[in-house]
Amino acid sequence: MFKPLMFALAGLGLSSLAQASPLVEGQHYEVLPQPVETRVADGQIEVIEAFWYGCPHCYNLQEPITAWYATLDDDVSVEHLPGTMGGDWNKHAAAFYAAEELGILEAVHADFFDAIHQQNRRLTEADDIAAFYSDYGVSEEEARQALGSFAVKSKVNQAHARLRDMRLMGVPAIVVDGRYLVTPSSAGSLANMPQIADALIAKVREERED
Repeated sequence: MFKPLMFALAGLGLSSLAQASPLVEGQHYEVLPQPVETRVADGQIEVIEAFWYGCPHCYNLQEPITAWYATLDDDVSVEHLPGTMGGDWNKHAAAFYAAEELGILEAVHADFFDAIHQQNRRLTEADDIAAFYSDYGVSEEEARQALGSFAVKSKVNQAHARLRDMRLMGVPAIVVDGRYLVTPSSAGSLANMPQIADALIAKVREERED
């Protein structure tokens, strides 16, 4: 049986969706077959954004989802989780975690997307990624070492395990509290994904108060 998510949606930008009906499980969002362990402090609500740098839909989601992140309360913790479906996916996942290890992720994340989708740069080879990262205060050698490091390889493997546990079949996707899945298909559009996730955060808060 579908379970309606009864939260006020005024002001969330859902427009026609909000006017038509409340959010409904199986129609606007899915419940994962098995909840996955969250990795946040007590009292926090985990939001995972699964993405691939090479995905045009993930790129187009960046503007609305970044604006949404800026509105989140302090009890919400956001994690970016790169897709690991082999090939260029794994190379980009390594690039993501290498930037994290180098301390340049916040500066480079949006630019990495732009380089691929605006400048037609593949950024899949270690030398190309290292050269790109050298514009952010690290040397090419430091970047190459990070890309090939045990720590980065371990994080890519851990990301793959988490994605497998979530049984995600594609990106972009948002997972709220290790249970609720929002996709472009379920949301009706990329722009609706953050708003539906926002309502699911409100649902989690209400569940915890019961």
